[in-house]
Amino acid sequence: MIRVLLADDDALVRKGLRALLDAEEGITVVGEAANGQEVIRAAATHHPDVVVMDVRMPVRDGVSATRELRTTHPRPRVLVLTTFDLDEVVDDAIAAGADGFLLKRATPEELVAGIRAVAAGDAVVAPAVTRRLFDAHTARTGPDPRRTAPLTDREADVLRAMATGQSNTEIARSLHLSVETVKSHVKHILAKLDARDRTQAVVWAYRTGFAYRAGGS
Repeated sequence: MIRVLLADDDALVRKGLRALLDAEEGITVVGEAANGQEVIRAAATHHPDVVVMDVRMPVRDGVSATRELRTTHPRPRVLVLTTFDLDEVVDDAIAAGADGFLLKRATPEELVAGIRAVAAGDAVVAPAVTRRLFDAHTARTGPDPRRTAPLTDREADVLRAMATGQSNTEIARSLHLSVETVKSHVKHILAKLDARDRTQAVVWAYRTGFAYRAGGS
């Protein structure tokens, strides 16, 4: 059972999300929060697996709350819901440690799939967000000074697939690999890039231009 905490300052949004998720098999909503401060308290009380996080909230925003959640144990995964696909606050959430990003106009099926994927350890980025979000990140931070890491050809393929928002299962299917093999490649990629998680690795891929290269590392 995936335990979900809903964080949004709009009570109607939370009510709609709760109704949607409570109807899904294997998912239960364990709590709600109207601001980032409430998120921290609710997470400590309910120990959610996933926090569905709005970024713009009163008292304390979702970015600050996401950053603090990284220090908790057990740490919940954070799936950010945003209205704008070029919201610079969402870009800040990358550095804060968010595990995925979806637009609020996502379909119910996309949201449910995103929660399941994030809970399983995958990074999720809405297709409409991916290129523009990380292009915006690149424009603000400039190119990464590090040279391309010595990835194998297969690791390079996996990283580029990760950069398109594919889950481990989707990567396995597209590259004709087992899911366990993909997980092993992801582990090696994170180690070679000295990346904290998949999202940080994807940011690296876009910042360096690696994600745009058609082949080879």
